[in-house]
Amino acid sequence: MTPRRRALDDVNTRFTRIRTRLETLSFDAPWKNALYEFVLFGFKQGWACLFGGLLLALLLATFLFYPADAPLARYDFLVIACIAIQAGMLIFRLETWEEAKVILAFHVVGTVMEIFKTQVGSWSYPEESVLRIAGVPLFSGFMYAAVGSYLARVTRIFDMRYSNYPPLWTTVVLATAIYANFFAHHYLPDIRLGLFALTGILFFRTWVWFTPHRTPRRMPLLVGFFLVALFIWFAENIATFARAWIYPQQADGWTMVKWQKLGAWLLLMIISFVLVSLVSPPRKPDAEVSR
Repeated sequence: MTPRRRALDDVNTRFTRIRTRLETLSFDAPWKNALYEFVLFGFKQGWACLFGGLLLALLLATFLFYPADAPLARYDFLVIACIAIQAGMLIFRLETWEEAKVILAFHVVGTVMEIFKTQVGSWSYPEESVLRIAGVPLFSGFMYAAVGSYLARVTRIFDMRYSNYPPLWTTVVLATAIYANFFAHHYLPDIRLGLFALTGILFFRTWVWFTPHRTPRRMPLLVGFFLVALFIWFAENIATFARAWIYPQQADGWTMVKWQKLGAWLLLMIISFVLVSLVSPPRKPDAEVSR
């Protein structure tokens, strides 16, 4: 067993055994192996999205089917359901306690920003509920936690490694500046263009290595950032359609979320990525470690 695989096998989750069995499969034809790697990549991505996928399904299902006259408000039901999902994932070893710590951190960070953003009118929660703080239903923090959950899980499941990763302290400075700008740009000049530039400067040489099947693959980390932000933007469109929250332009009926929100999600995803890196420090590829 290689050090790369041993690092994952030491994590005691139910997926470890499933992944191990799936990765032992091989086929006699190269095209079959390539197709299987593609399918396995999709399966692993879906598993990494488990928390977010369940939450998104809940938002849609309750929007379509939750009784209007139910004694428990829909938003309050979502809070309880999110807690139950989180507890179930830990009890049944579908995620690690380290990943749960990331989710908790995101819940706090996200809720603080939600309170501020709703107060200044960036978006709103149109339904009544009891379980809320300053007008923000408590399930909202789980939506941010879903991003952190995905990043923590995908890092472990694909055994992600990084070439030319910038010094960790520089990424913390970047994430702190991004988070501060989410608040400050309502009163001071918006510096997000500078933050985009700084992100490019820090990460333009960084490659992420990931292992879908047996062979490590790589891609520019900045491309990975964009793809994750795009995926979140699609999910946001579904969530606003389900009226989990709405933007001012959606008050009279659902419209697609403006594509400019991609930039905001990219910056928020940088915060998420850096928080995960503090819990699980970025590792170099084996070839670089052995030099």
